[in-house]
Amino acid sequence: MNVVVGYVPTPEGESALHHALEEARGRKARLLVVNTSRGDALVDERFADEGQMNLLRDRLTASGVDHEVIHGIHGRDASEEILSVARDRRADLIVVGLRRRSPVGKLILGSTGQRVLLEADCPVLAVKS
Repeated sequence: MNVVVGYVPTPEGESALHHALEEARGRKARLLVVNTSRGDALVDERFADEGQMNLLRDRLTASGVDHEVIHGIHGRDASEEILSVARDRRADLIVVGLRRRSPVGKLILGSTGQRVLLEADCPVLAVKS
């Protein structure tokens, strides 16, 4: 069993990680934590730096949950990377954090969470911070 979580160093990402840890623990599943960037911006605040990744790894190790961290610049949107990992690893669940946006913002910008919800081959748990 695998649980995939899209992680970003934000309140939404922390909420997603918290819920994913609980789901993985309850299911006795492996937790796959995805933090990625397309690499097309000089600064991507959603891409965790080395210090943030070290804290994340320490937290995961302390949790006792079997886990793997997938971190890197792969030239794809975060939603594409999350969906790819979920398909390749035959995920039983994907967990994503959602942030509040205006209706117009949702229409114009779309979102990682929305794309994952619509295109995933397995159940998706969407959580708010």
